[in-house]
Amino acid sequence: MDHVEIVPMQLSHLESVLNLGYRAYDVDAMPYTSWSLSTVAVHWDAQPEACWVAMDEEGLLGFVLGSLSYDEREDWGYLEWIALDERARGKGIASGLVERCCAALFAAGASRIITDVESGNKASAAMMRRNGFTEGVTVTLFVRSNPDRPAPPAGHPARDPARARLRRAARTTS
Repeated sequence: MDHVEIVPMQLSHLESVLNLGYRAYDVDAMPYTSWSLSTVAVHWDAQPEACWVAMDEEGLLGFVLGSLSYDEREDWGYLEWIALDERARGKGIASGLVERCCAALFAAGASRIITDVESGNKASAAMMRRNGFTEGVTVTLFVRSNPDRPAPPAGHPARDPARARLRRAARTTS
């Protein structure tokens, strides 16, 4: 990985961004969120200048997707999605993506930028702190499983990410 470029996201990056997101985000662990083509499209359509990708000669290394508005606060930016390919970790690429996204959101009028990091993701929390984010409000997501439908064990087809992608793809084409 000799030459890394951080560039605005383009249509030609869409498939790679979507695929990296499917590898990076476990929507079973974070049930209030979802990763899909429409997720990417909404951010890119609303705030294209806050959507960036890192590329090298082999292809996509990572991406960040942001938007101007958080909840009902139109003056707050939201750095909602960031992911890196394994080969890009520990090289400062995530910080470069964060910086580009934040600069675009501040230029668009954000008075502050919000992001969230899963509580067990120590590396992402440390990276956000290094990039000027401080911990604000902490919220714990409480989950109550249906006792009549126990969660399938690890390795069960219902927990297979490839199968889940096929189910999502089938839903979008029906």
